[in-house]
Amino acid sequence: MNQQLSQTIEILESLVGFPSVSGLPNGDIVGYCRDYLSNHGIESSLSYDEAGERANLYATIGPEIDGGVVLNGHTDVVPVEGQDWSNDPFALVRQDGRLYGRGSVDMKGFLACVLGSVPLFKSLNLKRPVHIAFSFDEETGGFGMPFLLEDMGHKAYRPSVVIVGEPTEMKIISGHKGGYEMRTEVTGFEVHSCNPTRGVNAISYAMRLMSRIDEMGRAFAANPYIGSPYDPPYATFNIGTITGGAVRNATAGWCGFDWELRPMPGEDGAAAIAEIEAFARDELLPEMKAVSDQADIKVITEAPVPPLDNANAAEAVAFVCEVTGLNSEGVVSFGTDAGYFSDADYSTVVFGPGSIDRAHQPDEYIEIAELAQGLEFLGKVGNRLAR
Repeated sequence: MNQQLSQTIEILESLVGFPSVSGLPNGDIVGYCRDYLSNHGIESSLSYDEAGERANLYATIGPEIDGGVVLNGHTDVVPVEGQDWSNDPFALVRQDGRLYGRGSVDMKGFLACVLGSVPLFKSLNLKRPVHIAFSFDEETGGFGMPFLLEDMGHKAYRPSVVIVGEPTEMKIISGHKGGYEMRTEVTGFEVHSCNPTRGVNAISYAMRLMSRIDEMGRAFAANPYIGSPYDPPYATFNIGTITGGAVRNATAGWCGFDWELRPMPGEDGAAAIAEIEAFARDELLPEMKAVSDQADIKVITEAPVPPLDNANAAEAVAFVCEVTGLNSEGVVSFGTDAGYFSDADYSTVVFGPGSIDRAHQPDEYIEIAELAQGLEFLGKVGNRLAR
């Protein structure tokens, strides 16, 4: 285990060194993973986005038959701009039993555990296969998943269980909220600020729309689902970025903001989006167009991320319980690619090392002991599939 752990840390160091931010080409990190597998005699297939710039990776170890387990993780990470890091976020730093770096816990730590377990998987006489599925752009809405699922569908064999290795502190997660990844673009009309009434200030109208979103969020929070295991037990909105305008002495001709809605499983998130669209169309746009015909508001759904519910999780839960000895399952409020797998009728759970509380933050880290936990779990998975 000590040698395997040391090798896994080396792999993680390499993975963190790739600044694989969502939306950017990821050929370097995928090429590293593909070469690593090839050096161990394992072929892999790639599935690309429309532009051919970002790729998923899929590989199988063991017999090419139905059944087995998919180990899934995403190669992308969130940006570091505007964050106050103590060290270079794309250089792994080891200190006091912790490994610091962007993506160390979310979720290159799990990727490293999977790759670090490849020699073990190869050494076992697997009766059922281990499948490795690394996806792109999970952080921005799971944009890689439709391409990955299509690639998987073309294989002559179908896996039985999917384990998405997001950081859950090694707890079995069989449910999580969905999400709508949204973009709103407001077009105004620029005039000199000495008389702003002659123009349409895109920022001002964007603020009114954001206020409406906040108002709806407060309404959700005021009506929680009593007894729900989710924290918080209601749908949430978040406005993440806003840009707009050119100069301070002119009405803003444009404004854009990115936001999201995370509805509870079973809630109609599309209805909430439609309410926001109606407010823009019926309340704001008439005022704007009364001044300028070029004024406009576009509410764009960039990705409707499916929730994960436990309706299709029983086989995956039973498998993880068997190899770990755990006997309980829970839910989380963050989203993963698990909902995509579940909607494609793969029995799916989320289970991985580390804590999501450290994700997306400066000085993100995973503990070396947590990597060891991940390796121990994957060893048990391999041994179970060899029986």
